[in-house]
Amino acid sequence: MRSLPLPLALTARLTPVVVLACAGWAMSSGPLDEPQDTASKDTQKTQSDKASGSSSTAVSKTYAAAPAPCTGVTVKTVAALVPGAKAAGKEIPSTDTALRRTCSWNALKGYDYRWLDISFEIADSDEAAQSSYKERTTEKSGGGAVPGLGDEGYSVVNLTTEDKQQTREGVVIARVANALVIVNYNGSDFETKKAPATDEINKGAIKAAKEAVAALQSGGKT
Repeated sequence: MRSLPLPLALTARLTPVVVLACAGWAMSSGPLDEPQDTASKDTQKTQSDKASGSSSTAVSKTYAAAPAPCTGVTVKTVAALVPGAKAAGKEIPSTDTALRRTCSWNALKGYDYRWLDISFEIADSDEAAQSSYKERTTEKSGGGAVPGLGDEGYSVVNLTTEDKQQTREGVVIARVANALVIVNYNGSDFETKKAPATDEINKGAIKAAKEAVAALQSGGKT
Protein backbone atom coordinates (compact mmCIF):
# COMPACT_ATOMS: atom_id res chain seq x y z
CA MET A 1 0.00 0.00 0.00
CA ARG A 2 1.39 3.43 -0.93
CA SER A 3 2.17 5.83 1.90
CA LEU A 4 0.29 9.10 2.02
CA PRO A 5 2.02 12.26 0.77
CA LEU A 6 3.64 14.06 3.67
CA PRO A 7 1.38 17.11 3.82
CA LEU A 8 -1.80 15.00 3.91
CA ALA A 9 -0.37 12.58 6.49
CA LEU A 10 0.72 15.47 8.65
CA THR A 11 -2.68 17.09 8.37
CA ALA A 12 -4.36 13.83 9.45
CA ARG A 13 -2.16 13.62 12.54
CA LEU A 14 -2.71 17.26 13.47
CA THR A 15 -6.52 17.31 12.99
CA PRO A 16 -7.99 13.96 14.24
CA VAL A 17 -10.99 15.64 15.80
CA VAL A 18 -12.06 17.16 12.51
CA VAL A 19 -11.67 13.85 10.68
CA LEU A 20 -13.68 11.90 13.29
CA ALA A 21 -16.37 14.56 13.36
CA CYS A 22 -16.76 14.35 9.59
CA ALA A 23 -16.97 10.57 9.77
CA GLY A 24 -19.59 10.80 12.49
CA TRP A 25 -21.65 13.25 10.46
CA ALA A 26 -21.52 10.91 7.45
CA MET A 27 -22.79 7.97 9.55
CA SER A 28 -25.60 9.89 11.21
CA SER A 29 -27.02 11.97 8.38
CA GLY A 30 -25.94 10.39 5.09
CA PRO A 31 -27.22 7.41 3.11
CA LEU A 32 -26.34 5.12 6.06
CA ASP A 33 -29.50 6.41 7.74
CA GLU A 34 -31.77 4.60 5.30
CA PRO A 35 -31.26 1.00 6.50
CA GLN A 36 -32.21 2.07 10.04
CA ASP A 37 -35.47 3.63 8.80
CA THR A 38 -36.19 0.58 6.68
CA ALA A 39 -35.62 -1.75 9.63
CA SER A 40 -37.96 0.34 11.76
CA LYS A 41 -40.64 0.28 9.08
CA ASP A 42 -40.21 -3.47 8.63
CA THR A 43 -40.68 -4.00 12.37
CA GLN A 44 -43.84 -1.89 12.37
CA LYS A 45 -45.17 -3.79 9.33
CA THR A 46 -44.47 -7.14 10.99
CA GLN A 47 -46.30 -6.05 14.13
CA SER A 48 -49.22 -4.83 12.02
CA ASP A 49 -49.31 -8.09 10.07
CA LYS A 50 -49.34 -10.08 13.29
CA ALA A 51 -52.21 -8.02 14.64
CA SER A 52 -54.12 -8.46 11.39
CA GLY A 53 -53.43 -12.17 11.40
CA SER A 54 -54.69 -12.60 14.95
CA SER A 55 -57.97 -10.90 14.11
CA SER A 56 -58.46 -13.06 11.02
CA THR A 57 -58.20 -16.24 13.12
CA ALA A 58 -61.18 -15.27 15.28
CA VAL A 59 -63.68 -18.12 15.69
CA SER A 60 -66.42 -18.01 13.05
CA LYS A 61 -69.80 -19.42 14.04
CA THR A 62 -72.03 -21.36 11.66
CA TYR A 63 -75.10 -20.19 13.56
CA ALA A 64 -75.16 -16.74 15.14
CA ALA A 65 -78.73 -16.73 16.51
CA ALA A 66 -81.48 -19.16 17.41
CA PRO A 67 -84.24 -19.47 14.78
CA ALA A 68 -87.96 -19.04 15.51
CA PRO A 69 -88.81 -22.22 17.44
CA CYS A 70 -92.56 -22.33 16.79
CA THR A 71 -91.94 -22.92 13.09
CA GLY A 72 -89.45 -25.70 13.86
CA VAL A 73 -92.04 -28.43 13.18
CA THR A 74 -94.86 -28.68 10.68
CA VAL A 75 -98.54 -28.18 11.46
CA LYS A 76 -99.11 -31.83 10.50
CA THR A 77 -96.54 -33.03 13.04
CA VAL A 78 -98.03 -30.89 15.81
CA ALA A 79 -101.48 -32.35 15.09
CA ALA A 80 -100.09 -35.91 15.17
CA LEU A 81 -97.98 -35.56 18.31
CA VAL A 82 -100.19 -33.20 20.33
CA PRO A 83 -103.82 -33.74 19.28
CA GLY A 84 -105.98 -30.70 20.05
CA ALA A 85 -103.05 -28.27 20.44
CA LYS A 86 -102.95 -24.94 18.63
CA ALA A 87 -100.59 -25.24 15.68
CA ALA A 88 -98.95 -21.89 16.40
CA GLY A 89 -97.58 -23.06 19.75
CA LYS A 90 -96.41 -20.72 22.49
CA GLU A 91 -92.87 -19.32 22.69
CA ILE A 92 -91.40 -19.40 26.20
CA PRO A 93 -89.82 -16.11 27.39
CA SER A 94 -86.01 -16.16 27.27
CA THR A 95 -83.39 -13.91 28.85
CA ASP A 96 -81.49 -13.89 25.53
CA THR A 97 -83.48 -14.87 22.45
CA ALA A 98 -80.35 -14.78 20.27
CA LEU A 99 -78.87 -17.66 22.27
CA ARG A 100 -81.90 -19.70 23.35
CA ARG A 101 -85.49 -19.96 22.10
CA THR A 102 -88.15 -22.51 23.05
CA CYS A 103 -91.66 -23.24 21.79
CA SER A 104 -94.23 -25.36 23.61
CA TRP A 105 -97.39 -27.21 22.58
CA ASN A 106 -99.69 -29.04 25.02
CA ALA A 107 -103.26 -30.28 25.02
CA LEU A 108 -105.66 -32.66 26.73
CA LYS A 109 -107.88 -34.57 24.31
CA GLY A 110 -110.33 -36.74 26.17
CA TYR A 111 -108.14 -38.28 28.84
CA ASP A 112 -104.94 -38.25 26.81
CA TYR A 113 -102.45 -35.51 27.59
CA ARG A 114 -99.45 -34.63 25.41
CA TRP A 115 -96.70 -32.03 25.78
CA LEU A 116 -94.01 -31.06 23.23
CA ASP A 117 -91.13 -28.62 23.71
CA ILE A 118 -88.55 -27.66 21.08
CA SER A 119 -85.50 -25.56 21.98
CA PHE A 120 -82.68 -24.07 19.96
CA GLU A 121 -79.48 -23.11 21.76
CA ILE A 122 -76.48 -21.32 20.21
CA ALA A 123 -72.96 -21.78 21.61
CA ASP A 124 -69.87 -19.64 20.94
CA SER A 125 -68.13 -22.41 18.99
CA ASP A 126 -68.44 -26.00 17.81
CA GLU A 127 -66.22 -27.04 20.72
CA ALA A 128 -68.48 -25.32 23.26
CA ALA A 129 -71.53 -27.02 21.73
CA GLN A 130 -69.76 -30.39 21.82
CA SER A 131 -68.98 -29.89 25.50
CA SER A 132 -72.60 -28.99 26.28
CA TYR A 133 -73.86 -31.93 24.24
CA LYS A 134 -71.61 -34.34 26.13
CA GLU A 135 -72.67 -32.94 29.49
CA ARG A 136 -76.38 -33.18 28.70
CA THR A 137 -76.23 -36.68 27.27
CA THR A 138 -74.25 -37.84 30.30
CA GLU A 139 -76.93 -36.43 32.60
CA LYS A 140 -79.64 -38.20 30.58
CA SER A 141 -78.02 -41.63 30.77
CA GLY A 142 -79.64 -44.81 29.54
CA GLY A 143 -80.38 -43.72 26.00
CA GLY A 144 -78.61 -44.20 22.69
CA ALA A 145 -77.34 -42.51 19.55
CA VAL A 146 -79.69 -41.43 16.76
CA PRO A 147 -77.86 -41.97 13.44
CA GLY A 148 -78.19 -39.23 10.83
CA LEU A 149 -79.48 -36.59 13.26
CA GLY A 150 -77.24 -33.53 12.87
CA ASP A 151 -73.55 -33.97 13.64
CA GLU A 152 -74.49 -35.93 16.79
CA GLY A 153 -77.86 -37.20 17.97
CA TYR A 154 -79.08 -38.87 21.15
CA SER A 155 -82.44 -40.03 22.53
CA VAL A 156 -83.64 -41.38 25.85
CA VAL A 157 -87.06 -42.27 27.28
CA ASN A 158 -87.94 -42.41 30.98
CA LEU A 159 -91.03 -43.38 32.95
CA THR A 160 -92.09 -41.57 36.13
CA THR A 161 -94.99 -42.25 38.49
CA GLU A 162 -96.62 -39.73 40.82
CA ASP A 163 -99.78 -40.53 42.82
CA LYS A 164 -100.15 -43.69 40.73
CA GLN A 165 -100.20 -41.63 37.53
CA GLN A 166 -97.60 -42.63 34.96
CA THR A 167 -95.89 -40.18 32.61
CA ARG A 168 -93.47 -41.20 29.91
CA GLU A 169 -91.02 -38.60 28.60
CA GLY A 170 -88.70 -38.73 25.63
CA VAL A 171 -85.73 -36.38 25.26
CA VAL A 172 -83.78 -35.96 22.03
CA ILE A 173 -80.61 -33.87 21.85
CA ALA A 174 -78.93 -33.04 18.56
CA ARG A 175 -75.84 -30.98 17.80
CA VAL A 176 -75.39 -29.18 14.49
CA ALA A 177 -72.05 -27.28 14.38
CA ASN A 178 -72.31 -24.74 17.24
CA ALA A 179 -76.07 -25.20 17.77
CA LEU A 180 -78.06 -27.61 19.94
CA VAL A 181 -81.61 -28.79 19.24
CA ILE A 182 -83.42 -30.19 22.27
CA VAL A 183 -86.82 -31.89 22.14
CA ASN A 184 -88.95 -32.94 25.12
CA TYR A 185 -92.06 -34.99 24.41
CA ASN A 186 -94.22 -36.62 27.08
CA GLY A 187 -97.67 -38.07 27.60
CA SER A 188 -100.13 -39.48 30.12
CA ASP A 189 -103.53 -41.19 30.10
CA PHE A 190 -105.61 -39.82 32.97
CA GLU A 191 -108.27 -42.51 32.62
CA THR A 192 -106.11 -45.61 32.83
CA LYS A 193 -103.31 -43.89 34.81
CA LYS A 194 -100.95 -45.46 32.29
CA ALA A 195 -98.37 -43.80 30.06
CA PRO A 196 -98.04 -44.12 26.28
CA ALA A 197 -95.71 -46.83 25.01
CA THR A 198 -91.97 -46.18 24.91
CA ASP A 199 -91.88 -46.62 21.14
CA GLU A 200 -94.62 -44.04 20.58
CA ILE A 201 -92.88 -41.38 22.67
CA ASN A 202 -89.40 -42.11 21.31
CA LYS A 203 -90.46 -42.05 17.65
CA GLY A 204 -92.49 -38.88 18.19
CA ALA A 205 -89.57 -37.06 19.82
CA ILE A 206 -87.15 -38.13 17.08
CA LYS A 207 -89.57 -37.05 14.34
CA ALA A 208 -89.88 -33.59 15.91
CA ALA A 209 -86.10 -33.36 16.34
CA LYS A 210 -85.44 -34.20 12.67
CA GLU A 211 -87.82 -31.46 11.54
CA ALA A 212 -86.28 -28.97 13.95
CA VAL A 213 -82.75 -29.76 12.74
CA ALA A 214 -83.89 -29.32 9.12
CA ALA A 215 -85.46 -25.95 10.01
CA LEU A 216 -82.22 -24.85 11.67
CA GLN A 217 -80.09 -25.88 8.71
CA SER A 218 -82.33 -24.27 6.12
CA GLY A 219 -82.80 -20.90 7.73
CA GLY A 220 -80.41 -20.30 10.63
CA LYS A 221 -76.96 -20.00 9.05
CA THR A 222 -74.99 -16.77 9.13
